[in-house]
Amino acid sequence: MKNLMGLNAFITGGGSGIGLACAISFVKQGANVLIMGRNEKKLRLAVETLNQHKIEDAVIDYFAGDVSKENDVEAATKKASLMSSQAGSQATAAEARLDIAVANAGIGGLSPIMATKSEDWDRVMQTNLGGTFYTFKHAGIAMARSGGGAICAISSIAGVRTHRYMGSYCVSKAGIDMLVRNTADELGQNNIRVNSVCPGLVDTEIASGLMTTQEVHADYLDCMPIARTGVVEDISNAVSFLCSPQSSWITGVSLSVDGGHHLRRGPNVEPFSRMLFGDAITEGKV
Repeated sequence: MKNLMGLNAFITGGGSGIGLACAISFVKQGANVLIMGRNEKKLRLAVETLNQHKIEDAVIDYFAGDVSKENDVEAATKKASLMSSQAGSQATAAEARLDIAVANAGIGGLSPIMATKSEDWDRVMQTNLGGTFYTFKHAGIAMARSGGGAICAISSIAGVRTHRYMGSYCVSKAGIDMLVRNTADELGQNNIRVNSVCPGLVDTEIASGLMTTQEVHADYLDCMPIARTGVVEDISNAVSFLCSPQSSWITGVSLSVDGGHHLRRGPNVEPFSRMLFGDAITEGKV
């Protein structure tokens, strides 16, 4: 299947987990892919993996940078738009184009509201929501100049259902979904579609603590009609669809991919709060 042959794709947080799975899906369909992340060693290893899956002379590249810094996102977007499938060459400014962007980079955050430090709140917001905003902004500019494209953000079940003691993370993800709707409404006139995928509990590095704590993991599963932990391919398949020609009339949608978790309630992560912050603050006693 070569649905994305020759298209240029940009993925933040592409060195591992969901971001890398999305990159693999894209290169298998013929796209040129640039992944962005903070860990250059991890990015280099990811590029080696992607080269094993690419079709013909597709270009695989990376940009080491921080999505919380707008200049880094702008530079990475520009580099992605200048990729060329012609081996050993780079597109000219007139040929620059960006067809797909995935705002995946994000960090977790767990603390009761009354115990959340302002610097921790700011760090989660700037990375998760700010990084998504910068990606939308600069991918949108590049796509508007080259005739349109598809943007997809990775949100979360935490943006759909409350997760006690994870307030900063929840708000950052809920903000992403509203940003999706507003951006989709604005950029549709430029033939740019904007959507998000809201994963449930997926087996990734960021979710490792949730996976290895039996009480919390069991509660997650109890919240799912289809009671299993997700795998990264569950999410990359949805992202691939939303970024492909098959979804050409879909925009402004936040798609839950969570085994039906959004139909029930948020998980109980109280054991983590008690362990990290004590019983008193967890019970709201100040």
